[in-house]
Amino acid sequence: MEHTPHTVSDVMTQTVVAVGQEAPFKEIVETMEQWKVSALPVLAGEGRVIGVVSEADLLPKEEFRESEPNRMEQLRRLDDVRKAGALTAGELMSSPALTVHAGDTIAQAARTMAFKSVKRLPVVDSTGLMQGIVSRSDLLKVFLRTDEDLAEEVRTEIVGRLFGDSSQDLEVTATDGVVTLRGTVRDTSLLPVAARLVRAVEGVVDVAFDVTGPTPARTGPPVVGPQF
Repeated sequence: MEHTPHTVSDVMTQTVVAVGQEAPFKEIVETMEQWKVSALPVLAGEGRVIGVVSEADLLPKEEFRESEPNRMEQLRRLDDVRKAGALTAGELMSSPALTVHAGDTIAQAARTMAFKSVKRLPVVDSTGLMQGIVSRSDLLKVFLRTDEDLAEEVRTEIVGRLFGDSSQDLEVTATDGVVTLRGTVRDTSLLPVAARLVRAVEGVVDVAFDVTGPTPARTGPPVVGPQF
């Protein structure tokens, strides 16, 4: 049993502001200011993403404006020194661009952003053509799902399939994104599996259990009270 997670295509922004590789320095700054973004995809040809230019790529021009870096600093910061003299997006951009695909899971995109310390990622198709952009705030949209929606997905996609007939004895509720399972189950060894699957549901904050196993059947001779 596999839970199908939400994908980047569910949350990405399709209207994207980008620049061509010949865009001049000042145009890049003006575009960032106009659209209130800190980075822009750089496109070539019919819309293939070849790089990303960010505020960090632009800052060396201001940093080295008043004084030339000494030789030691030049050797240590070759890339920044190069960008200080750059004039176009093609010269300034970081390349190749760090991208994701529309079919990637939200978790995959989140891991890429975290590991690479970036705030947004261009979304491309199999040929590298621009399809959209996804930001950190886009990835957090999954936590806007209603509690009713979360409970229904857990109830039908996880509890119903995992516990079978005994799922009727389990109540599934959600409050502020925390899913709680209450009731009785025949096989308590399945609870760790249920916890893992519920936490994998997009939008779930945590999972809690108020669950007991079946009452053991009595064996042996009946217990007899005191004889008077």
